[in-house]
Amino acid sequence: MTEENKSNIYVTQPFLPDLKEFIPYLEQIWKNKILTNNGPFHQQLEDELCKYLGVKYISLFSNGTLALITALQALKITGEVITTPFSFVATTHALWWNNIKPVFVDIEPNTFTLDPDKIEAAITPSTTAILPVHVYGNPCYVDEIEKIAKKHSLKVIYDAAHTFGAQLKGHSLCSFGDLSILSFHATKVFNTFEGGAIVCHNQKMKHHIDNLKNFGFRGETVVEEPGINAKMNEVQAAMGLLQLKHVDCVIDRRKWVTTEYRKRLKNIKGITFLEEIKDVNHCYSYFPILVDSHKYGITRDELYQKLMNKNIFSRRYFFPLISQFPSYKHLESAQAENLPIAEKVANEVLCLPIYSEMKVGELERIVEILVK
Repeated sequence: MTEENKSNIYVTQPFLPDLKEFIPYLEQIWKNKILTNNGPFHQQLEDELCKYLGVKYISLFSNGTLALITALQALKITGEVITTPFSFVATTHALWWNNIKPVFVDIEPNTFTLDPDKIEAAITPSTTAILPVHVYGNPCYVDEIEKIAKKHSLKVIYDAAHTFGAQLKGHSLCSFGDLSILSFHATKVFNTFEGGAIVCHNQKMKHHIDNLKNFGFRGETVVEEPGINAKMNEVQAAMGLLQLKHVDCVIDRRKWVTTEYRKRLKNIKGITFLEEIKDVNHCYSYFPILVDSHKYGITRDELYQKLMNKNIFSRRYFFPLISQFPSYKHLESAQAENLPIAEKVANEVLCLPIYSEMKVGELERIVEILVK
């Protein structure tokens, strides 16, 4: 078989159980005739996710972006929020939709998460919260961030979109901060086609969030506050319940892919990758490498194209930085001189394909090109 005829390898593939396993859920939905509005599968999935993740309260959403937008509303965040430029644009867009000014702070080179040593210098009288991201499932420096937040009376909302099933010292990464946001998009370790959730710590906040995602209704005729329509439907919830039966195996397989990459790439000059972090149970959501063009011989973008020429579709997550997009590049905190580590990582990072059903031959095709 010629290289041109080999099948495409994408940066990820959603795990989909056997269709026969999903049919009974659909049949139950047809029988119930309940498609949305806190249906039985929705309620069951919230309960099962709390048990699986080890959290007290969770509220399901139709997608992670609406969950983040609603979380900011739930905590009445205003003014300025300190966040990272190294993330998917939804992180900062959620601030924009709430008329909040993002203040970008540089990242830390060993985890690519928000550098806690840079946070306090960015705090102003208008700062009301910190919005860090557990990038690639690597935990932020949660203890340091909590200390800073308490000292300055700030809220902390974690974008935990990459962290499903990940733990730090035996605790779910979703259990930190005032709120944590999950994404169940098709590209994630755990998916409900589209979907998301807010993790919170008490029943009162759970009720508040549930009201906000359902137009602000409390009861049939009372609307207590301006809300939005962000409810997860029953088909999504059913997929989530089915995914939960397989997710441990999915994570194990992704761990195998990660282990093979580490073993096969460790001696390539100019290619480096993040090491496993102590006391962390990873979910292996991504496998990023850094390409040092001087040592490797070609640039990250040239390697990206070289892989694409062989029908292998890697991704430059996250390039460009959010701070470089037209909506944000005018901000003082977005200037390159303020973000040297983020700039460097964004110009060198390349996420290699990783998914639970990756075959040995597919991985070898990728590695063969990187080895040159």
